[in-house]
Amino acid sequence: MARTFPKGFLWGTSSAAHQVEGDNRNSDWWDWEQQPGRIAQGDTSAVACDHYHRYREDFALLRELNQNAHRLSIEWARIEPSEGVFDSRQIRHYRDVLGELREQGIAPMVTLHHFTNPMWFSRQGGWMARGAAR
Repeated sequence: MARTFPKGFLWGTSSAAHQVEGDNRNSDWWDWEQQPGRIAQGDTSAVACDHYHRYREDFALLRELNQNAHRLSIEWARIEPSEGVFDSRQIRHYRDVLGELREQGIAPMVTLHHFTNPMWFSRQGGWMARGAAR
């Protein structure tokens, strides 16, 4: 008996910016992994799989796999590298990423926070700091 997914079923994948984009020097995780002895053999995320520059190719591959949804994170440390300073180039990049997903017929599912923080936020105590959620 053939089995099919119900109409409207979302079939997809997920990613996290730090794990796939690479070279996010304003992130607390990037900073942490640069410290000697933190990770075996001194490995770091470096450029990861360079999704930051290859997202169009990556999404075309998802489309070839008949996926219609993709969960991704937007890297806060890229869009607000310093407290109160927003990088319009990075905001435009993420708009382009979301637009490419839609063009490929893939529904974007956005995670606004996936564990990494801007270094400026972490230095203020991160989520444990009084007033962090304001």
